[in-house]
Amino acid sequence: MLDNKTPLLFDKINKSFKKKRVLDDISLKINEGDVFGLIGLNGAGKTTMIKIMLGLLKQDSGNVNMFGQDVHSPEARKNLSFLPEKFQPSAYLKGREFLELTLSYYSKKYNHNEGREGAKMLHLDPDALDLKITKYSKGMTQKLGLLSALLSHSPLLMLDEPMSGLDPRARIQLKDSLTEYSSDKNTIFFSSHILSDIDEICNRIAILHDTKMIFVGTPGDFKEKYKDKSLERSFLKAIGEGKENKAA
Repeated sequence: MLDNKTPLLFDKINKSFKKKRVLDDISLKINEGDVFGLIGLNGAGKTTMIKIMLGLLKQDSGNVNMFGQDVHSPEARKNLSFLPEKFQPSAYLKGREFLELTLSYYSKKYNHNEGREGAKMLHLDPDALDLKITKYSKGMTQKLGLLSALLSHSPLLMLDEPMSGLDPRARIQLKDSLTEYSSDKNTIFFSSHILSDIDEICNRIAILHDTKMIFVGTPGDFKEKYKDKSLERSFLKAIGEGKENKAA
């Protein structure tokens, strides 16, 4: 019997496009309260994994379950809030209107005071919530998407490159917000190329390379395995592009 407290479970997932294998026998368990980072080069299969998690793409074999249910189940997906890398809300909406619409999907009412406080936390001018999104910069748009995800209070947040377009101040605040969010037994799964951010806030990571999951564990264990204090340099060693490999 599946554990309905397990936010996300991949069991022997395989996926190919025509004759090209993208995911090979991928198994992965995300635990309640994890801040989990997925790491891989461009084209490694991260987007394919995320699409399968969201039920947007069908795996060739294996199973994916969310809180003990198949990912295609509406009951499972109601526990999920997802922010894509290329976040493009309707330009005809005001910021607050977008938040109202998003929260309505979760049968929740938008509280404008909470929205303004959340905007301040992400260093988004609260008055911008009364402006149409056409007037938003890329960074402002990204902050609006992040705010909508955090206001959903979903048990599982799935974020694809959440730091994209954020200035250093907003990145620091977002990392603090995500850490606080997970402290309430919520789970965060995100993909990012900014490995220093992953190293700072993730308690567990997974390395996807050459169709396979080559590491799952803590950032500390990963760095210890490759004998480097830097997660970025450890990653390069893991995929065969570090100094030790080039010198061999």
